[in-house]
Amino acid sequence: MQRLTLGNERLALSGLWAVAHGRAVVEIDAAALERVRRIRERIESLLTADAPNTYGVNTGFGALAEVRIPAADLARLQVNLLRSHATGVGEPFPTPVARAMMLLRANVLLIGTSGVRPEVPQLLVDMLNRGVCPVIPQKGSVGASGDLAPLAHLALVLIGEGEATYEGTVLPGDQALARAGLTPIRLAAKEGLALINGTQAMTADAALVLERAQQLAVVADIAGAMSLEALKGTVKAFDERIQAARPHPGQGRSARNLRRLLADSPLAVSHKDCGKVQDPYSLRCMPQVHGATRDVLDFCAQVLTRECNAATDNPLAFEIGDDVELLSGGNFHGQPVAFASDFLAISLAELANISERRIEQLVNPALSSGLPPFLSPDSGLNSGFMIAQVTAAALVSENKVLAHPASVDSIPSSANREDHVSMGTIAARKARTVTEHVEYVLAIELLCGAQGIDLRRPLRSSTGVEAAWAMIRSIVPPLAEDRILHRDIAAVTALVRDGRLQHAVEAAIGPLDALSPLPEI
Repeated sequence: MQRLTLGNERLALSGLWAVAHGRAVVEIDAAALERVRRIRERIESLLTADAPNTYGVNTGFGALAEVRIPAADLARLQVNLLRSHATGVGEPFPTPVARAMMLLRANVLLIGTSGVRPEVPQLLVDMLNRGVCPVIPQKGSVGASGDLAPLAHLALVLIGEGEATYEGTVLPGDQALARAGLTPIRLAAKEGLALINGTQAMTADAALVLERAQQLAVVADIAGAMSLEALKGTVKAFDERIQAARPHPGQGRSARNLRRLLADSPLAVSHKDCGKVQDPYSLRCMPQVHGATRDVLDFCAQVLTRECNAATDNPLAFEIGDDVELLSGGNFHGQPVAFASDFLAISLAELANISERRIEQLVNPALSSGLPPFLSPDSGLNSGFMIAQVTAAALVSENKVLAHPASVDSIPSSANREDHVSMGTIAARKARTVTEHVEYVLAIELLCGAQGIDLRRPLRSSTGVEAAWAMIRSIVPPLAEDRILHRDIAAVTALVRDGRLQHAVEAAIGPLDALSPLPEI
C-alpha cells in the first residue's frame, strides 16, 4: 500500500488516482496542520460583536451576503448551509470519484487559506483511510460558487448527516462514521462554506477521465496496428521523417508506437509489392489523429494538476504579519476545468470516430483487401460482425452529441448574484460517458482486427500485433459462426479497461509511449 502525505508538497495526479482507487493511505504533514491552526486562530478574532461584516464568517451567503448573522447563530448558519445546499439528484458519483473529491477537498483546506480548524481536513483523511465514502448525487452543480450541491452532500457526512457507504452498505452518515470508529464534528464559523466552495467535484471527475484516457491513447495505437495488418496496410506513412516534418509531440509518439507495433511483420512482407500506393485516412493518418488527442490530454493534465493544488474557497484568508485578511474573489469558478473537460470529451470522441472507420474497412468487402463480408467465413448464413459495426456507429454518433461543449452555456442563479457559471461538472460527467463509449468502440475494433488476423492465416503478423491477438484469443475464440457478440464485446472491453491488453503487448515489445510525463507541480 502506497503512502501519500498531504500538505508538504504539491499533489500529483498519480497520487490522486492511487487514493481514488484505494491503493494509498493518506497522512497529513504536521507543519501543514500547524499552519491551518495558526490561521484559524486569527480568523477567530473576526467573530467579535463589533467586527465588520465578513462574507462567509458572519454574513449570509450568495444573494444574502449583506445579511448580518448574530454571533450566537454562526455555528447553526454553517449547518443550515449544508442542509439547504444538499439538493443533488440522480445516481451517485462512482466511488473513486467521490474518494477523489474528498482528497482534493482536504488538500485545499490544508493550504490554509480556507480558515478552518485542523479537525476538518483530518476527518476527511480519516474517512478516506477507514473506507467511509459519502453518497453524492451527480447532478445539481452549475460549476460556479463551487460545486455547491455535490460538496454539500459530501460535507453532511462530516457532521453525521447525509449518507455514506461503509463496507459495501449505504448508511446514515452518523452510523457510517460510528462503524469506522469516527466521530462527527460540530462546525464552527466559516467551515461549512469552506467545505462546499470549490471545484472538487468537476476536478475529481475530470481527473479520473484523464486516467482512463491515457490508457485509451495507447490502446487506440494497438487496435489501429492490428487493423492495419488485417487490411494489408503499409507502415510507410509512419516514417520518422514524415513526423519530423510536422513535429507535434503527440503525433511523434503515436507514430513511434505504430512503428514498433508493426515491426518485422511477415504479413506485411507478403504484400509489399501489391501496387497499392496509399491507405485510407483512417489507417494512414493514425499518428495525426491519435497524436492530436495525446496533445489535448497533455494540456488537460497541466490544467487539472494546477486545479488539484489551487485554493478555490471564498473568501480566502491571507496572513499579514500577526493578522489575517479575508479577501472575496472568484477562484471557485470552474471555467478552466470546464474547458479542459469539454476538450477531453472532444479529443476522446475522435479516437472512437476514426476507430469506427477502421471497423468499416474491415467488415466491408469492397474495402477490406479480400476479407470475407463482415469477417464471417460463411457469410450469408452468418452475419458476422455486421451489427457490431452498427453498435460502434451508434456509440460514435452519441459521442458527437455529448461532445457539444457544456462550457459555452451559462444560466444565472442566486437572484442573479451568480450571473455567469461554467457548467464544468456537466462537462466532466459528459467526458466520463464519452470515455466509456470509446472503450466499447476500441473493443469492437480489436475483435474485428483479431478476426481479420485469423482470416490471414497461415501468415503471421508483427510481434506486437500477435501479442494483442493472443491476449484477445485467450478469452474470446474466433468467430466461426454467429453467436452472441455482446459477451465478446464485454470481455474485450474489460481487457482494455484493466490494462491487460496493453501489458501483454508491452511484455512482448517493451513499453509503449504514453503521454508526456505528468506534471508534478
